[in-house]
Amino acid sequence: MRKMIQTLALVIFVVISTASFCYAEFTAVDGNSFPYFHLGCLIVGGLIIISLKHKYREIYLSEAVGSFALYTVLVALFTSPVVDALKNFVS
Repeated sequence: MRKMIQTLALVIFVVISTASFCYAEFTAVDGNSFPYFHLGCLIVGGLIIISLKHKYREIYLSEAVGSFALYTVLVALFTSPVVDALKNFVS
């Protein structure tokens, strides 16, 4: 029962993180240049982390949440609004 509750908590975190990524990207860019590829990578990565957490009991919930949070930041760093902001900041 504990394993199922932890997996459900991870699923909720993944859905909320993905939704916040979608909202931030939707407000940052116009409708024609939404990063669908990045969104797909984020969804696939979330599914992989969820399946690993469900399969292996040894993975702690905090490790799975932390790894997905870092993965979300990594995916967000390579979107066009962030790259443009970094270009403007450096130059």
